[in-house]
Amino acid sequence: MNAARITIHRYAPDMAAEWNDFVARSKNGTFLFDRRYMDYHAGRFADASVIFRCAGRLAAVMPGNIEGDLFHSHAGLTYGGLVTDSRATAEAVVAMMRMLAEDLRARGVRRLIYKPVPYIYHRMPAQEDLYALFAIGGGASIVGRSISSAIDLRSHLPMSEARRSGIRKALRAGVEIVRSADYAAFWKILSENLLTRHGAVPVHSLEEITALARMWPDRIALHAAMLQGRMLGAAVVYVTDRVVHTQYISASPLGKSLGAIDLLIHTLVSDTYSRAPYFDFGGSTEQMGHMLNGGLIFQKEGFGARAVCYDTYSLSLL
Repeated sequence: MNAARITIHRYAPDMAAEWNDFVARSKNGTFLFDRRYMDYHAGRFADASVIFRCAGRLAAVMPGNIEGDLFHSHAGLTYGGLVTDSRATAEAVVAMMRMLAEDLRARGVRRLIYKPVPYIYHRMPAQEDLYALFAIGGGASIVGRSISSAIDLRSHLPMSEARRSGIRKALRAGVEIVRSADYAAFWKILSENLLTRHGAVPVHSLEEITALARMWPDRIALHAAMLQGRMLGAAVVYVTDRVVHTQYISASPLGKSLGAIDLLIHTLVSDTYSRAPYFDFGGSTEQMGHMLNGGLIFQKEGFGARAVCYDTYSLSLL
């Protein structure tokens, strides 16, 4: 890729099909960057996404939004950053990031907030953007580091005795694991737990998650632990090419007492998604990573998961 022939352009809705096709064949993009997924919350964020072309050919895309004098990639997604294909070279990516900085300055943006795609999602090595963040301007600094827990399903650690005990308890009680479409029943369990423990609500509304699941039946799934027709707990998983990610997971008081989640995770890891490279539980931190939830990460590590960092970088454009 010839860096001298790269140009930057602002994304427009009529580019959606071209954008989506590029994301699908990129080396580090996931369906979260598909415009059909991103645009479900378009009303909450002022879209400022950009694309890069090399001699007219689409060479990279970057989902983004602007809040005041900040450019986020992306405030509405777990991760964002520059999405490239196999032809992207280090010099080309550095050139793209320099162009982005110049374009954002012209728009009055003073700082870039950048959440790169974690490496476990990459179809091939794709960390040229991290070098570019270091190389341009005064260099970016890490301002947030969430610790996620992932199982490498190709060589994962054994589960702890506590998790195995929960599995045995669930099996003795007759708990069954099924794929479900009853998002309403799960949202009731999830919402009650979030409100009671954290005074919070799910990021997605029930209407949003059901619409997304209908749109992405092969990418978004609800797996439930059931006992005599009653949902004890469940997990909403996002399935990408390399990672199965638990977007939401929760259990009722009865489900917790019967080890329903232990059996659910065991089934997903050892059977349903056993051929995936990684099973990722998501973060166990608050306050941009400064507060670790020890109990939560202890449970995840009990399944044989270990740390993967989801970082947030800040780059001054002054």
